[in-house]
Amino acid sequence: MTRISYVTAAACLAILAIFGKPGTAGAQLIELKTVPVAAGDQFLLLPSEKLGMGGVRMAIRDTLLDPFVNPAAGVRLAGSQVFAAPTFYGISENAGNARTLPVGALFGSRRWFGGVSAALQQLQNGEPFFATPVFRDAAVAILPPDALSRRSATNMYVALTGGGVLPGDVAIGASVSLADLNAVDGVEHLYAMSADIQQSGHSEDYRIGLAKTFGGDRTLEVVALHNRFDMTHDVSYIDWVLADSTNWIWQQVTRTETNVDQTRTWGLHLGYQQPIGTNGWRVGGILTGNRKNHPKIPNYELVNIPRDPGHSNAFDIGVGMAKLSGRTSFAFDVIYEPASSETWAEAAADTVSAGGDVILAGEKTVENSFSFSNALASVGVAQGIGPVELQLGVQVRAYNYHLDQWDNIQETSRRQDEDWMEWTPTWGIRLRLASIEVRYMGRATTGTGRPGVAWTPAVAGRMADAAMANDIVVAPSGPLTLQDATVLTHQISVSLPIR
Repeated sequence: MTRISYVTAAACLAILAIFGKPGTAGAQLIELKTVPVAAGDQFLLLPSEKLGMGGVRMAIRDTLLDPFVNPAAGVRLAGSQVFAAPTFYGISENAGNARTLPVGALFGSRRWFGGVSAALQQLQNGEPFFATPVFRDAAVAILPPDALSRRSATNMYVALTGGGVLPGDVAIGASVSLADLNAVDGVEHLYAMSADIQQSGHSEDYRIGLAKTFGGDRTLEVVALHNRFDMTHDVSYIDWVLADSTNWIWQQVTRTETNVDQTRTWGLHLGYQQPIGTNGWRVGGILTGNRKNHPKIPNYELVNIPRDPGHSNAFDIGVGMAKLSGRTSFAFDVIYEPASSETWAEAAADTVSAGGDVILAGEKTVENSFSFSNALASVGVAQGIGPVELQLGVQVRAYNYHLDQWDNIQETSRRQDEDWMEWTPTWGIRLRLASIEVRYMGRATTGTGRPGVAWTPAVAGRMADAAMANDIVVAPSGPLTLQDATVLTHQISVSLPIR
């Protein structure tokens, strides 16, 4: 093992997409993870007809969600409706929760269609897994744990979508989604437990979509998107400084660091569906590509290596099948998700390597090359009984990546492989009445948790060695630990037609 701890390498890419960013409905924005962090369903902002069926979508249509995923899919709206979708989630071990109230409307006619959605969200910060000191001295800038601004944050979201039908029955649409963010779930657990973190930022998501229906109910969809994510973390720490060495008097000093988290994503998505035979079977497929640029990545305390620019390429290749027979629906999706990522750290000043070479300021001190081979499978069933439809499903995500890391200061290299699985059973009930439709959806995600660090004597020894490297500092307390957590989500949505 090199002088860079396993924790550092294992978490180096956690910053890319530990958390779902706004606008991640559907598969057009591909998530990358190197740590199984339970981040909650903060960005579950829209109702869905199939969410209780494991979220299957490739071979079965979702008229509520589709217009916000592909703005051209609004052409399938049979009429106009308004909706509300109160959503609640909580993470076990008091690791955080949120309450969200989205409201919106969808409008459809023969030639024009559109929709609007807005959401207000209260996000509760998670409690640390271990006790932390409380500083209430007026001269200290760290907020007490019961301060309102530390306990909760308010986020606001808005989305607009619209389009029309061109000659040749080709639908075209465009959408924009904006978010004003005062917190992203889970960030507080990536810094030191005693730190006070003030978050602020925003996200923007722009999409252009096309949809074409051919003879035999065959459909082709194309979506191009650009997503921008910008957050600032103002992190305050308490340091103890020896003020009087003669009398051994220590003084509390507040230190504030500003970390910037930025990601720019360009994406292209292709989707296709068609019937098979005459017995209600359908087949669908997707091909999605994302190019992610990371102008700045935060220096999380969990990793404690300044990460500078990086970039990633990710792809989704999937196929799905569905059986629609009367009041019974069955569907499954399978997606293979290859990806690669390159991140690095840059020298803040000229640095001499172990072999005597000079690494100039701005040159790379650590280089990380990740190769991902992820997969996703979803299966769901729905059965209608009178005005009621019952839904059951499960979604499984398998994460697998290989890391090659080069330490240009110590002139060493190493390799590492990591993998884990996340299981999400889902359930739902749908009630259709003459003038209203009510849905309930629930899901529970296991296989994730909250990260931490554990101290060991071996790591303490490596810390002393690494301190001489100047720009390479290992995780301050030891190797990565993970306390299991379960994310439990409930959504109640109501739709009313507009006559």
